[in-house]
Order: sequence, then structure tokens, then C-alpha cells
Amino acid sequence: MSLIEMMILGFLSERSMCGYELRKKMEQLQGYARKFSDGAIYPATGRLVAAGLIDEESEIRDGRQRRLFTLLDDGFDRLVDELKNANGFNITDFTRWTVILTFLSVVPDQADRNAVLRRRYDYLSRGDVHYFYCDAGNPLSAEQIKDPYRRGIIAVHDAELAAELDWLRGQLGIDD
Repeated sequence: MSLIEMMILGFLSERSMCGYELRKKMEQLQGYARKFSDGAIYPATGRLVAAGLIDEESEIRDGRQRRLFTLLDDGFDRLVDELKNANGFNITDFTRWTVILTFLSVVPDQADRNAVLRRRYDYLSRGDVHYFYCDAGNPLSAEQIKDPYRRGIIAVHDAELAAELDWLRGQLGIDD
């Protein structure tokens, strides 16, 4: 499932929305990093309608015709399944992880939610999560990087990493 489709199902788990509302919610979630066009939203909603995961109705709102999308039971089940089984790139990529975390409360079973958090924790705890690499693929330490702005990125990343690990330990009841 694409990240766009996951966001659509996730936001529709909260309430029915038109495409414009979905686009705005998705842009808020992704922040400055990504804008979504109708050309991204409507093909994805079309695939989800065709798959029987969401329903689409036309309605007049504010004098304009809008497509209203509603999550169906199969769509909810698919969303829960995608979230419960999040791994790989959905756990390691921060943008994807943010989407997983945004909708993780949809998963009804606490043990399933904790299993997802544990996979993220295990990944981050390995200690080899780096932004910059040398040509041979070996990680560079902050001391090896001379550019002060890149060192700043590493400093911010390390602080975010420490904060996320602390939060995950609290959620999972892990004592250090």
C-alpha cells in the first residue's frame, strides 16, 4: 500500500471527507516537505474505491460539487493490518514512520501497537542510524565531518533520536 493510500485510509478512519479536506490533512501531516495535488489524491482514492476499501459519493457543498469519501469496513481492516505489520521502510524511514505513528491508535490491540513500537525501538537502538556516509558506505562520525551545518544536522538528529528512544522506552515500559 502506498503512503498516500495509507494516509487516506487513516484520515477517513476519523470521519468522512472530501478530496480537498484529505489533501489539506495530508499536507499538514507532511509539513513543509510535501504538497499533494489532486493528481495524487484522486487516482489513489479511485484505486481504494475500486478495491472496495472506501466509498465515494457526490454532494453539493458550498455551492460546489464535492466527492465525499467514507471508509468501509474492509478499508478499516486493511488499515489495521497495514499498521500492525509495519516493518522495513515503514519503520526505518522517518516520513513513513510519522504516518504509521499518526494512525497507530486505530489498531485495537495494545500488544499489536507495542509490537510496532518495539520494531522501531530495536531499529533505533542498534546505534548505527546515520545521515552521512563516506564513499565506501561506512558511517562518518560527527568528528569526521568538517562542515558546521552538516554537524548541526547530526546534532539535531542525535537529540531527536535520544528523545524518541526515551519516549519509546516509556511507552514500552523498558527500564535502562
